[in-house]
Amino acid sequence: MVGLLLAIILFNIIAFKSNKRLTVKQIAHIWVFTIAFQMSADIFIDIKYQGYWYFRPEVDWAALPAHIALLPPVNMMFLNWYPFGSSLGKQAVYFFYWEIALLTYELLTLIPEPWGYFHYGWWNLGYSAVVDPILLMILLVYYKKFIK
Repeated sequence: MVGLLLAIILFNIIAFKSNKRLTVKQIAHIWVFTIAFQMSADIFIDIKYQGYWYFRPEVDWAALPAHIALLPPVNMMFLNWYPFGSSLGKQAVYFFYWEIALLTYELLTLIPEPWGYFHYGWWNLGYSAVVDPILLMILLVYYKKFIK
């Protein structure tokens, strides 16, 4: 739980202090979209199929902060720093660096409690390596089509 709370505090401070692009309404959109999308995926992968989970492989109040306050600021940072208007190559490099950062962070969350809080069932880092860029692309398309 310690690692989760520190991550939430750190990610939110960085996201809000470094924000130069996103308006309050855009931030609200990003938070609601992220929470709804994450909860929809986690209902199946986490709860139904036990691919991964936070703390315990069941519906768990302790996991609520991870569901509502961990990923939205990460998505804010991704969109705030995204190189809109840059070359496709620069955007690809940006995706690559984010992929490395996300996979590294996921590895850190797997350490034992109290610092770690994430657990694998049948899920593994390879699945994340494939799924993360797709999720970032969905976020980017949502931002461009509905928020920007």
